[in-house]
Amino acid sequence: MPHRATPSTKAAQAAATQADPRWAAVAARSAAADGSFWYSVQTTGVYCRPSCAARAPRPENVRFHESCADAEAAGFRPCQRCKPRQPTALSHHAALVTEACRIIEGAAAGEAPTLDALAAQMGLSPSHLHRIFKQSTGLTPKAYAAAQRAQRLRSALDNAPTASVTDAIYSAGYQSSSRFYEQSAQVLGMTPSRYRAGGAAQDIRFAIGQCSLGAILVAQSDRGICAILLGDDADTLVRDLQDRFAQAHLIGGDTAFEALVAQVVAFVEAPGLGLNLPLDVRGTAFQQRVWQALQAIPAGQTASYAEVAQRIGAPTAVRAVAQACAANALAVAIPCHRVVKSDGALSGYRWGVERKRALLTRETAPEPTQPLAEKAA
Repeated sequence: MPHRATPSTKAAQAAATQADPRWAAVAARSAAADGSFWYSVQTTGVYCRPSCAARAPRPENVRFHESCADAEAAGFRPCQRCKPRQPTALSHHAALVTEACRIIEGAAAGEAPTLDALAAQMGLSPSHLHRIFKQSTGLTPKAYAAAQRAQRLRSALDNAPTASVTDAIYSAGYQSSSRFYEQSAQVLGMTPSRYRAGGAAQDIRFAIGQCSLGAILVAQSDRGICAILLGDDADTLVRDLQDRFAQAHLIGGDTAFEALVAQVVAFVEAPGLGLNLPLDVRGTAFQQRVWQALQAIPAGQTASYAEVAQRIGAPTAVRAVAQACAANALAVAIPCHRVVKSDGALSGYRWGVERKRALLTRETAPEPTQPLAEKAA
């Protein structure tokens, strides 16, 4: 006779299912979770995608699976309602955006296709391509092409030290050096000559404070906040900043700058306050796509590395997404702490998993009813 679960066993299984972050996605019929896992129902013998519109199962009857193959190996058959083996609209859009990115990346310097030409090449309407591209990457096709061009320029300046700056500008695809110099602060964060010199003569102001997560270093260039670093040791944070801006002039902050540090600390302690400060974000085109996707994750919510990869139109680039998160130097402002493993577990935070846990906990906690200064008083 088949084994029959006792009431205590059922209760334990129900509790385990409800404690699993994936259960919330099933209960919400979250389409965003489709493709990251599948679930089966023991009483029906079928497995489904998270967004399945079928009657909600009892938690004690649910099991989770990493793939359709895993579910079928466990003896379950595909649901005829949600058809879990068929591509979802989300995965279809991700594939289209991935193709569009490859076309843009493969275009010769200075010859990035227009939106109309790109859409025609892919058999889509320009408005549809524009919409799904921005939904997935956080950038328009034009902005993505500009980021690729900027990346080619960085590579030319880094890898061809004997070439003139003008040659590097044109080889990267810029049609006019004068037009480029108007945008150089946005593209490189400084002039090309200063970039090639490793940021020499650039002033970076910084100060170190204390917050509930330990030491915090805040640094600012003439464009905005360029580093927010967390750690246990102030000297280690300063060395990290020196390595990051090896040729810059590092200047200790004055009283006015320390007030800015206090604003960042307040944001760390109470994320609901927001951080209305300009950021100087420096990274490759891919890193910037990832970081923009992270900034779109609401406070108190999380996304898996695989989900972020899907959102930027690179569903197979999960490892590269994790590396981009690790390269982030703007803690909290670019919320890489909101990215978790597919099973909801915490991992991979450059400033320590316990800090990641603390940040997520306070983002889901009720906001204080009075200003922090009054509360401290």
